Amino acid sequence: MLAISRHWPEPEREYRRWHRERAGNDFALGAVQMVRVRADIWVANMVAQRGMKVGSSGPPIRYDAVERCLRAVAEHALVNKASVHMPRLGCGLAGGKWERIEPIITRTLSARDIAATVYDYENTPIS
Repeated sequence: MLAISRHWPEPEREYRRWHRERAGNDFALGAVQMVRVRADIWVANMVAQRGMKVGSSGPPIRYDAVERCLRAVAEHALVNKASVHMPRLGCGLAGGKWERIEPIITRTLSARDIAATVYDYENTPIS
């Protein structure tokens, strides 16, 4: 997300490196790369879409990959006693539908008593 890259350049730089070196690492659908930007803040780079545009196989978002990513984020949050803050994952250029994403957040985070805040484009919490 552009706002994060403006504030902390490390996550984007690490994501690009992770992608560039993907032949020798775990970069794949459902993978998560945790990047520490402050002592108490981590950014999760998640691989949850295939491609960048809607095509004959539908939107780029892969809901099963979103779920795998959020399970990994949940594990990290539990170990670190952290809350999770995120935009409406997969609902912008990835072409996803919020009514499919929200239940994934509920299953992976809320059901495990992990506080989760989702922000819309105006940075206002929606849940």
